Amino acid sequence: MKKIVIKSFAKINLTLDVLGVLDNGYHELAMIMQQILLCDDVQIKWTEAQNADGNTGEAGDASGIKIELSTNRKFLPTDNRNLAYKAADAMIERYGEGKSGTIRIDIKKRIPVAAGLAGGSGNAAAVLHGLNKLWSLGLDVAALCEIGAGFGSDIPFCIMGQAAGNEVLADDFKDDPLSCHCALATGTGTDLHPITGLRSHLVLSKPNIGVSTAEVYQGIDNMEITEHPDNDEMIEALKKNDTKVLKKNLINVLENFTLNHYPIVMYTKNMMQELCSSGCVLMSGSGPTVFGLCRNITESKAICEKMLSHNKESFWTRTTW
Repeated sequence: MKKIVIKSFAKINLTLDVLGVLDNGYHELAMIMQQILLCDDVQIKWTEAQNADGNTGEAGDASGIKIELSTNRKFLPTDNRNLAYKAADAMIERYGEGKSGTIRIDIKKRIPVAAGLAGGSGNAAAVLHGLNKLWSLGLDVAALCEIGAGFGSDIPFCIMGQAAGNEVLADDFKDDPLSCHCALATGTGTDLHPITGLRSHLVLSKPNIGVSTAEVYQGIDNMEITEHPDNDEMIEALKKNDTKVLKKNLINVLENFTLNHYPIVMYTKNMMQELCSSGCVLMSGSGPTVFGLCRNITESKAICEKMLSHNKESFWTRTTW
C-alpha cells in the first residue's frame, strides 16, 4: 500500500468578468484567481491487488480497480457525483490498464461547501496529483490540467496552485512553467496564464445559504452590467503591489445578481466593508462567500471574530506565495 496527502487549497476571485456567451452555450470569462491557505486534506491510498501467489502486481485490467471515498462531511456524496471520485475515474480510464487494486480517498473538509471557493474542484485536483505520484506517471501540470478540464472548469487552476503550494509535490513541479499561486483565466475559465500573485492576509465569511451558479449566470444574461474590471490594470497592480489600482479593479460582475437576490450576502459584504481598513471586499465566484483583504494577521483575526457572530463559517487566512 502506498499513500500521499495533498493539501487542497481554496481560491478566491480577485476579478471576475463575463464577456458574453459562446457558441457552445458556456459563458466567456476573464478573471483572476488567487490561491489561499485555507485547505482540505486529501489522502489518497493505492493498494495493489494480490496475485494468486499472494504477491502484489499488475493483474487484470482497469475494470479491476475499485474506488472508495469518505469525507468528514456526511452530507456529501461519495460516488461519481463527487468530483474527487470523477477524478479517480478519469485517471483509471487513461492509465488504469494492467492495474488491479483499490484507490482509497479520504477527504478532511475545512473549506465550506458550495461557497464559490472551488473546494470540490480542489479535491479533484488533489486526486489527479496523488495518482500521478502514486502510479509514477510523470505527468506535467499541463497534462493534468487537460484531464481536469474535462469535468470541471476550476480544476485546472487548482492543479496549478497545488503544484506550487504542496511541499510533497515540490520536486516534481519546481521548474514547471504552469506551477503558480495566481492566474488569469479566460475562455470558459480553463485557458490559464500564470501571473504575479497577491500577498495579503484576509478574512472569509460564508452566509448560511446556497447559491445556484447556473441561476446566477442565467440572471446576469438579462442584466446590463456597467462596471467591469480591467484585468490588464490588475495584473500590473499585482506586479507593483499598487493597492489603489488593485482596489479600483476588485470587481466581480456576478455580484450584480447575487447581492440583489440574496440580501444576506449583501449584508455580509456591507458588514465586512465597515470592518476592513483596506476597503477591499468582494464576493468570490458566484457566491455566497465574501472576502476582505486585511493589513495583517491581527486585523484578520479580529474581523473574523466579529463575523463569526453572524456567519458560523468565517475564517482568517492568507494568500499562498
